[in-house]
Amino acid sequence: MAVIVRPEDLATLCRAALERVGVRPDAAASVADALVAAECMGIPSHGMSRLPQYVDQAAVGKVRGDAVPRVETPFPAVVRVDAACGFAYPAIDAGLAVAVPLAKRMGCAVMGVTDSHHCGVGGLHVERAARQGLVALLFANTPAAMAPWGGNRASFGTNPVAFACPPVALPGRGEGTGAPDSPDSPDGSGADRPDPLVLDLSLSTVARGRIVDAARVGRPIPEGWAVAADGRPTTDPAVALGGMLLPFGGAKGAALALMVELLSASLTGSNHAFEATSFLDAEGGPPRTGQCMVLLSPQAFGADFAERAAALLGHVLDQPGTRLPGARRFELQRRALREGVPVPRPLHEELLQRAGMV
Repeated sequence: MAVIVRPEDLATLCRAALERVGVRPDAAASVADALVAAECMGIPSHGMSRLPQYVDQAAVGKVRGDAVPRVETPFPAVVRVDAACGFAYPAIDAGLAVAVPLAKRMGCAVMGVTDSHHCGVGGLHVERAARQGLVALLFANTPAAMAPWGGNRASFGTNPVAFACPPVALPGRGEGTGAPDSPDSPDGSGADRPDPLVLDLSLSTVARGRIVDAARVGRPIPEGWAVAADGRPTTDPAVALGGMLLPFGGAKGAALALMVELLSASLTGSNHAFEATSFLDAEGGPPRTGQCMVLLSPQAFGADFAERAAALLGHVLDQPGTRLPGARRFELQRRALREGVPVPRPLHEELLQRAGMV
């Protein structure tokens, strides 16, 4: 049984629960916005189910609720953010406030975030840059969950990759790369603005959060998602969480996970996956993981990006049965803003308790 909750009420619960354990109000608001957006987009594994874990970790200092991100520009087109073992969301917010105008001025910018934490739905961060006219990529490492190809010890995380490009109008369709009624339009209807194209994927066959969700409700997982610690295939989510996830695409997925590890951890001076503590419990010290974002201004390259992108995306959509990545998330988000978000009743009751509202 689920409870239908308005997004703004979920955000209020989130902020209250975090502030009760000493999280700065601005950081609590940043976390709440990200978790509620994930719920609205139909990604509950990165939504409100994360809040109890975040609260417990903030309560014991595994993530610092009082951290103030420090932003530096050591080179003309480089932004370096020290999350100070706080939440990733406010650190990325602070970095993008500098990196987006820098990329527009310089033509490109690279942002590295160090000593960070779980950054949630990577697509939300690149979407924000895309709505401001930039092409954006994000690479993030996570605590160890996958072995290198042929190995038997977890060396890489699920290591998400996200990409977004600015909204482009598709002539004759009355829509853009996502849908015509983007929720961030001035009047709230979004009728005057298309959505950006957003790609967001983890390099494991499935995001770890989906296995966590399955374990919580006692639902088996499909074979091929993970293996037990001894390498045996398993459909038991609890066994999977004690074992290793499998990369998508076999050796190619494992190679991409290595690339992300180098970009997000080695490059930023953050913990590698095998050095990081879990995002899922309050044990141990801060994870100190990292994120790297690349921002590109289409104007810097001289081509008519919007026209060329529209030609490509239109060619894709002209084929029966196709749709663009991310479109469903925007559809679900608009529905949630109109109708509310379904939250499992036990989780809703826990959120109320943690927020001190019962």
